[in-house]
Amino acid sequence: MVNMSVNIAGVTLKNPVLTVSGTYAFGREYSEFYSPASLGAVTIKGLSGKPRMGNPTPRIAETPAGMLNSIGLQNPGVEHFIEHDLPFLKKQGATVIANIAGIDEDDYCFVAEKLNGTDVDLYEMNISCPNVKEGGIAFGTRADMAKRITSLVKQVSKKPLIVKLSPNVTDITEMASAVLEGGADALSLINTLLGMRIDLKTRRPILSRNVGGLSGPCVLPVALRMVWQVRQITDKPIIGMGGVSDGDTAVEMLLAGADAVGIGTASFANPLAPIEAVKGIEAYMEKNGFADIASLKAAFRANG
Repeated sequence: MVNMSVNIAGVTLKNPVLTVSGTYAFGREYSEFYSPASLGAVTIKGLSGKPRMGNPTPRIAETPAGMLNSIGLQNPGVEHFIEHDLPFLKKQGATVIANIAGIDEDDYCFVAEKLNGTDVDLYEMNISCPNVKEGGIAFGTRADMAKRITSLVKQVSKKPLIVKLSPNVTDITEMASAVLEGGADALSLINTLLGMRIDLKTRRPILSRNVGGLSGPCVLPVALRMVWQVRQITDKPIIGMGGVSDGDTAVEMLLAGADAVGIGTASFANPLAPIEAVKGIEAYMEKNGFADIASLKAAFRANG
């Protein structure tokens, strides 16, 4: 019998598999397939201070081995989540990671403060959001902005703070260092890569906003590389995501340095993907003689 539990910023998860924000919403749509308590944690859809309608359609486009999305952070707002969705998840026995989104610093802090008195277990802050006060520049593409927003939210937060890093940067380790200096308790990476598809009939971009976030199996090599790079500079917990779709790719992410893994886009094609990943990791560990996740991670062998 192997020990699948992991510790993320002081919170013990029964196994290292999580859902990914934006692909899980608030649990009801997957509850007919599996209980949220079966996973290490569920990361819910990004929450803003007020309800958001999101971007106009079309806002989804297929790509080879993946998909593009430009949803625009559609969500019912933090207060609706606290009243209607969080009780459902906790009743199911889920460990809940609330994803915090915002359009400015005040919005981020407002959401964190609203969630402080709830049963949410951890916060994950999405710094890929555009800062409207800075002309739409994403918080996560400039080290100074990333450090500042992390520090501000950390000051008001009463829960462990995970910061989700954008891959759309020159040096992922610079951004990781910045948010760690700002007080992040853990990191999650990667968020989506920026991409585009074009309709050959209209000769226009398929997405209404022209570009969107690329996710799915095609981004796995980039995600693995970035997780490995960030692991070289910190011992803080890392949640690896981006192209993870089954037990084998989940094990790859753990070997690259992640402490836990998130499964997102794969769930659209196979709602049971997270559950199958848990079983796949466990089977790999039993077959190869690993007693726990720490011993599995320690088995990584870099060239040279």
